[in-house]
Amino acid sequence: MAEFKEAPAGAPVATQVTVWLQNRFPTAFDAYRVHMSEYYAPKNFNFWYFFGSLALLVLVMQIVTGIFLVMHYKPDAAKAFESVEYIMRDVPWGWLVRYMHSTGASAFFIVVYLHMWRGMIYGSYKKPRELIWIFGCAIFLCLMAEAFMGYLLPWGQMSYWGAQVIINLFAAIPFIGPDLSLLIRGDYVVGDATLNRFFSFHVIAVPLVLLGLVVAHLLALHDVGSNNPDGVEIKARKDPKTGIPLDGVPFHPYHTVHDIVGVSVFLMIFTAVIFFMPEMGGYFLEYNNFIPADPLQTPAHIAPVWYFTPYYSMLRAVTDPMVNVLAVVVALAAVLAVLKGGLAGKWKIVVLVGAALVVVALKVFDAKFWGVVVMGVAVMVLFPLPWLDRSPVKSIRYRPSWNKILYGIFVFNFFVLGYLGMKPPSAIGTLVSQIGTMFYFGFFLLMPWWSRIGEFKAVPDRVTFKPH
Repeated sequence: MAEFKEAPAGAPVATQVTVWLQNRFPTAFDAYRVHMSEYYAPKNFNFWYFFGSLALLVLVMQIVTGIFLVMHYKPDAAKAFESVEYIMRDVPWGWLVRYMHSTGASAFFIVVYLHMWRGMIYGSYKKPRELIWIFGCAIFLCLMAEAFMGYLLPWGQMSYWGAQVIINLFAAIPFIGPDLSLLIRGDYVVGDATLNRFFSFHVIAVPLVLLGLVVAHLLALHDVGSNNPDGVEIKARKDPKTGIPLDGVPFHPYHTVHDIVGVSVFLMIFTAVIFFMPEMGGYFLEYNNFIPADPLQTPAHIAPVWYFTPYYSMLRAVTDPMVNVLAVVVALAAVLAVLKGGLAGKWKIVVLVGAALVVVALKVFDAKFWGVVVMGVAVMVLFPLPWLDRSPVKSIRYRPSWNKILYGIFVFNFFVLGYLGMKPPSAIGTLVSQIGTMFYFGFFLLMPWWSRIGEFKAVPDRVTFKPH
């Protein structure tokens, strides 16, 4: 047992309370030192580094508002919509809590998308931070599941029919599809059983997994240290006497105060949206969701919320003609690998056999199944990014100039896919979605090649920092 400390005679009450707590709960103070006051982060963080703390803020806000909503919400197909209306109209400040939660869902995805984008442009996924990136991608996947299940709970028209369409997609999976979709629904149609199990997962199961992943993400980050806009490892240059990184500053108070600026701006924008345009023109809350779910009345156009639409657009892009094109691409790639790839004899056979199996699979299973596969792989392809990127430098600052253009096209393409996912299918829209889908996957799958070419700039030994 550690020896108890004594507060100095005549010490202020705050000091006496601190010493009393430190004697009885030293683990908390040790954690504070390790993760806050003695955790040295790079001094050159810029505004892109606001979004990690903002993601944590929105997570806490979603949990707190969710708790208050659960107090009045009824997970019953006959009463769910009415309970939401009761929260909005009769519960004191219920409208504010509900709008904070619904707007918070969109804010969460905006913040997380920007946080992931920062990781991509500064190479925050590269060695030794591979595990941080993997935990982050798992958080993103978990967040998508949480949002999808919460999307059903208001039991409006778009909630009901959106869930009906997405769950029916699982029926396209060969052999297990019909049973899997039946398991997810809990019934032969989306109904009370579906609502109850989605409510249970949305309120209890998925948040527990999400919190565990967030803790793992933060612990892994603090074990190896934060990246920075220069991609320089600050632990490589330490003060010989103290062992403190020369380019590092304590996370608290320096970066906690720095983050307050980002939090203040975020809260101003967030509150403006809540009070003046909580539906955001139908993007955050669709107009059809203010109509009770009617299994006999299908909306004219069914589309998911904006943060799912890029992947939904990829799903719709996979048609029979596109499957044929993919089969030809796989066959040509295999032939080129055999003729020009410099492979040994046995590997040529492996490539040809593998390509033949892929082509057969593309032709055997229908386009709807491959659409589901493409939608899923579009998220899963993010996980191996640390090993796909073969660039000798981390930050985009020191990569060839054309890399910035390529990353800009990637963002533009993602926005286009998201926009097309909101619109009804059309011939030109499908064609553009197909091109966008090919570019999306090409960006990642060809990264081992394009990330190595070009003239790279010299990375400085120490971080470049300009006070602001």
